[in-house]
Amino acid sequence: MKSYKAYCFDLDGTVYRGKTAIDSAVTFINHLQEQRIEPFYVTNNSSKTPEQLQQSLHDIGISAPLSHIYSSSLATAKYVAKNCQDKLVNFVGEVGLHTALEQEGLVISDEPCSVLVMGIDRQMTYDKLVQASYAVQKGAQLIGTNGDIKFPTENGFAPGNGSLVHLVANVAGVEPIFIGKPSPVMLQIIAQEHGFTKEDMLMIGDNYDTDILCGINFGCDTLHVNTGVTPTHIVKQKEELPTYCIESLLALVTN
Repeated sequence: MKSYKAYCFDLDGTVYRGKTAIDSAVTFINHLQEQRIEPFYVTNNSSKTPEQLQQSLHDIGISAPLSHIYSSSLATAKYVAKNCQDKLVNFVGEVGLHTALEQEGLVISDEPCSVLVMGIDRQMTYDKLVQASYAVQKGAQLIGTNGDIKFPTENGFAPGNGSLVHLVANVAGVEPIFIGKPSPVMLQIIAQEHGFTKEDMLMIGDNYDTDILCGINFGCDTLHVNTGVTPTHIVKQKEELPTYCIESLLALVTN
């Protein structure tokens, strides 16, 4: 495998599962840092702020600068701020998305708005889903931070934000917009803010439908690792294959 300037790691299923480190990923990231290559972290997790994601990485032995952490919340907030004229939004989600929206100058309102932004909400209730469905039926554009149907935890797969957004979309009879992977938006932001070309960048992930397609859609090289959502044998059946396909990132340290 050739060397890159920007190694862009997915988090859930690639670097850790819940609070448990994937040791091969931690070893490889530490290996890159020993070579003075600072990786980037590109996550569809909208629930956490960059500071919280930084702490999660620190807890498993990875030191990451805030400027190298990119979440679907940050990308979604930038998108909505650019396209929402009145700056008022309806909101479903957690602190990561709430903080990102406010930092972009958006105002969260309970009154009917032209946009409803949905991120993962682990305190989701039936009433929240009802109110979100009503808001979209009244004309709010439905924007999801990400379309992940599921994500890996220590105990198995849990429902992702996409499963909840699609529920609201099906009730309201609309097609949602998703900003996170497989959209290339976060990789585009990294390239713009850090001065990389597509040839400089490698997208690394476990989920073909989000991580790998994100890199393919952006036009950079991709590496699938068999530690999370999509098994290797399924990936190899896809029409568009990743540039590289390995069992674990430990192979890149030993080679």
